[in-house]
Amino acid sequence: MLHFMKIIFLILSLSFFFGLSLFAQKKAAYQLYSAKGKKVSYKKMMKQLRKGDIILFGESHNDPIGHWLQFEVAQDLHESQKIAIGAEMFERDNQVALTQYLTKEIDRKALDSLVRLWNNYSTDYEPLIEFAKANYIPVIATNIPRKYASMVFKNGLESLEALPEEEQAWIAPLPIKFDIELPGYKNMLTMMGGAAHSGENFPKAQAIKDATMAFSILENYKSGTTFLHLNGSYHSDNYEGILWYLQQEKPTLNYVTISTVFQKDISKLEKEYFGKADFIICVPETMTKTY
Repeated sequence: MLHFMKIIFLILSLSFFFGLSLFAQKKAAYQLYSAKGKKVSYKKMMKQLRKGDIILFGESHNDPIGHWLQFEVAQDLHESQKIAIGAEMFERDNQVALTQYLTKEIDRKALDSLVRLWNNYSTDYEPLIEFAKANYIPVIATNIPRKYASMVFKNGLESLEALPEEEQAWIAPLPIKFDIELPGYKNMLTMMGGAAHSGENFPKAQAIKDATMAFSILENYKSGTTFLHLNGSYHSDNYEGILWYLQQEKPTLNYVTISTVFQKDISKLEKEYFGKADFIICVPETMTKTY
């Protein structure tokens, strides 16, 4: 009997050891952090998101983890409350065709021909749009048509004022506020050769996108509905960009921001990312990209 008990103890010990070994070998696909760099659970983040009026979900456009989490967040919010989705990936002058697709007036082939879909639409955004379509969730095209942002990059914000009234309708009301002292815009003067090639027009082109997306969000926000907005992280990082414009108009709304960063080791958030957003998705640098 004693010999039998020793065998059982040995088996249990080995099972426990190998169980720990396998657990140690598991690798996380992401880790969530608070603005202060503390680890938080998805459940805790969702609790905060459910209280938000407007959520700015900052992504890296080719990151599959961020796109998957956008889907999960939308799905979980939809289970508990009314939501609307806005997206940088759709331009305002494509709204009619987008709505027609969501209401099944046109098919996928027509959507592809009528809307300027991003090259990674089918892999990164289509699942969420199909979810919205199936659940009658409005999707708002919030971004400025790219040709107008290009005009600003080449000729400054003043060039937009010469546009016909019907074209200005696709843009935030002019003139927009522009503060070059905001760190995000100031940094762009030296980013990607911005200072050498276009001076302040580079950050101004970013600002007209931010202002137009903020205007679109508020134009379509309804009290009692949570507005989930998808945008590149730089458009809302450090509580600037879109959020700065939103707060100029509606400072009393409850805003929640999310950002996405990449690290070699995701077990501890690097200090340079502290304060980037209310919630920070930390993804391994080796994560496969969608393009």
